[in-house]
Amino acid sequence: MNMKNAVRMAEEIRNRKLSVRELLDKTFENTDERESELNCYITLDRDAAYRAAAEVQRRIDAGEEAGALAGVPVAVKDNLCTKGMRTTCGSKMLADWIAPYDAAVVERIKSAGAIVIGKTNMDEFAFGSGSDTSCFGAVRNPRDRERSAGGSSGGSAAAVAAGEALVALGTDTGGSVRLPASHCGIVGIKPTYGRASRYGLIAYASSFDQAGVLAADVESAAAALELICSYDRRDATSVSCNESFETDTADIRGMRVGLCEDVLAGCNDEVAAAVRKAAAVFEDAGAHVEAVSLRNREYELPAYYALVTAEASSNLERYDGVKYGYRAAEYKDLEEMYVKSRTEGFGSEVKRRIMLGSYVLSAGYYDDIYLRAMKVRRLISGEYDELFGKMDALIGPVSPETAPLLSDSYKDPVKEWMKDLCTVAANLGGYPAMSLPCGTDGKGLPIGLHIMSGRFREAVMLKLARAFEEMR
Repeated sequence: MNMKNAVRMAEEIRNRKLSVRELLDKTFENTDERESELNCYITLDRDAAYRAAAEVQRRIDAGEEAGALAGVPVAVKDNLCTKGMRTTCGSKMLADWIAPYDAAVVERIKSAGAIVIGKTNMDEFAFGSGSDTSCFGAVRNPRDRERSAGGSSGGSAAAVAAGEALVALGTDTGGSVRLPASHCGIVGIKPTYGRASRYGLIAYASSFDQAGVLAADVESAAAALELICSYDRRDATSVSCNESFETDTADIRGMRVGLCEDVLAGCNDEVAAAVRKAAAVFEDAGAHVEAVSLRNREYELPAYYALVTAEASSNLERYDGVKYGYRAAEYKDLEEMYVKSRTEGFGSEVKRRIMLGSYVLSAGYYDDIYLRAMKVRRLISGEYDELFGKMDALIGPVSPETAPLLSDSYKDPVKEWMKDLCTVAANLGGYPAMSLPCGTDGKGLPIGLHIMSGRFREAVMLKLARAFEEMR
């Protein structure tokens, strides 16, 4: 059974060529075979999955309308709330917490008939680029078990790449859907900020976080993206938008595409060569590709980390051992309970970012660092807005390198943070962006092509991606 294309699998289910249970059985068969070596999931709920599968099959058999992904097994990143199922954020702090409600994007996936089979492993509270800071252990890359799956949505990406799910939900704060998609050789999409509700998404940095999707191909990822994107009154940042994701053709003749030369300069030779080859594919298809460099590129990463750590520090104040989550077993008074609960409940990378964020927000540095970073963010967004007035999309690498060895992770935290260099601009400005495979290096490891378009112009981005996928 060729399980890669989720849309085709759903079509077979609707046409009674395949049952929902048969597809679910095959997915769990793959999971039983590979999960022990990859560690994609924190929680699997087979009983709930089979109950949901039976209900979807009943509706199809009764002739009721079925969604584009009805019957498709879906994995959900473990920082998206799922009613009745553990939601841990990969942290000891929430290791036993069961959400009382579904995140909005989970609601939409379920209501469309997709089958949620479990919660995927991730960097603790989404702080990381390798899915190796989880208290449940590191995720391993299906292409090479000794290498990183990317982060922080590494469990979701690895599950799709290994056939342990056909579609997965992730979250993206600075590249956390796109980087693991690149490292695992699949498609990952982050929509425009506000198009997918953040209700039920456990926050890392609220003005950056956005739910996204991962799948083996552009068609399946686009179908999942359309399912999760809609206005939600429960989310104050949710946007009502009538712009469609549909592209009636993959004809990209006359489209204007910017090739980010300044980012390529920081990549290894194999990554740069693969991206330039992709640019040539677009040119062969009739697009106009032009080299671009941004005046404020060097400020993107410093501004990003100043702001996300500040927001993270604020968001994580709620985990104090009082209301919910981990509480230390022994303490003398309230203050010691706070200190011991947070010391024992948080991992080292979470503590590092809380400390940095607290410093950024402190009385002596708020104006000099936080407010200045906010001004730089506006400056950067303005430059991209100007560029998108001239260009339909920008292309470049997703990462300066292919998947690194797990043994090399966090030897140098600053080097780890530099992995976001190619992707943070989309989150600083709220732009839609995606990763899709564009080649491999000499070791056979995937290389991802990054495509970014103007706000609410996902259809433009998807048209380019479909054209590239068809021509490769």
